[in-house]
Amino acid sequence: MVGLLLPAVQAAREAARRMSCGNNFKQIGLGIHNYHAAYDQIPNQAGGTFRIRNDRPIDYIFGHNERVLSFLVGLTPFVEQQALWEVISNKFQADPADAASFWQPMGPATYHAAYTPWATNVSTYRCPSDPGQSPPGLGRTNYGMNLGDSSQVNHVGAWVYSNGVWSTANLNSARAGCRGFVVPRSISRFRDVLDGLSNTIACGELATDLGDRDKRTEANLNKGTFTTGLYVNSALCDADVDPLRPRFWKVGIVSPTGATQKRGFRWAHSAPLYTGVTTAMAPNDVVCLTSDHVSSGYASISSRHQGGAHVLMGDGAVKYITDSVNAGTRKDCVYTSNPLRPPGSPSPFGLIGSLGTRANSEVVSFDSL
Repeated sequence: MVGLLLPAVQAAREAARRMSCGNNFKQIGLGIHNYHAAYDQIPNQAGGTFRIRNDRPIDYIFGHNERVLSFLVGLTPFVEQQALWEVISNKFQADPADAASFWQPMGPATYHAAYTPWATNVSTYRCPSDPGQSPPGLGRTNYGMNLGDSSQVNHVGAWVYSNGVWSTANLNSARAGCRGFVVPRSISRFRDVLDGLSNTIACGELATDLGDRDKRTEANLNKGTFTTGLYVNSALCDADVDPLRPRFWKVGIVSPTGATQKRGFRWAHSAPLYTGVTTAMAPNDVVCLTSDHVSSGYASISSRHQGGAHVLMGDGAVKYITDSVNAGTRKDCVYTSNPLRPPGSPSPFGLIGSLGTRANSEVVSFDSL
């Protein structure tokens, strides 16, 4: 009898966890809409503060954060985390014994574990089906902003810092590649989502790393060569997947080595690895980056649920998208030097790619699934 009942009990528990996860996403969606009502923009992905010192933005222990804060930071007071927001938005004394040791408002770089907010786990940002716990990692999250169907500059958008100056050096690349719900380091509004909020993915679920070479949570690095890299071949990392265990990488694949440099390990950081999802692949596919752990790349939607993952639509609706969704042609790209993929082109990645782009006049909806 126990043997017969146990699978049913486990299934019921997972159903409850999945419902709780969906409720978290609804809370995030409501928070995004309330934020937009208050500030007339979507919470910024890759925002924050900076200060020039010795011709570079500083991220030292008492400095600023290099404009790499995720949308989840600004969202905290809108998801019943006002106390956490008050700590973040005010000066923070790092060492009680040193009256001069203050971090600036909005905090330091996101890898500083001694800065309490970055190491705090926010329950609304965690899926109960994900068993990952920190340490290792800082405050974890299971929800990321939709960055679109391209790997092109989807970590910083147009704005880059060089020789003491912030400039829009990546403007052309950002116009072609930043096709998701928001453009990093830029003001994004609901009115920019020309395909319709109900037809555009705003955020996606992501699984956090468990240290087991999972291709969904362990990033494959250094795939950014302009002529042969991710910009021209979104399937570049497929050859590194273990053919006998297709959910895992082969042994020896280059991946981040830092204790907090894994999928979902920093809820406050805006890099695709930590709080971003892309829609060039079906759920539970790979995380493949152009350079290091904070670079651009592809980061598939993923979860610890069975056969798919949740997505949050722009209108606040929460949907469940399966691993079998139409994801189009894996080896296509959205790179400006390719005449077949100029800015404004329709997504080559099937239904999920179309739902992941905000303004390409693709007449699709989630009801097409």
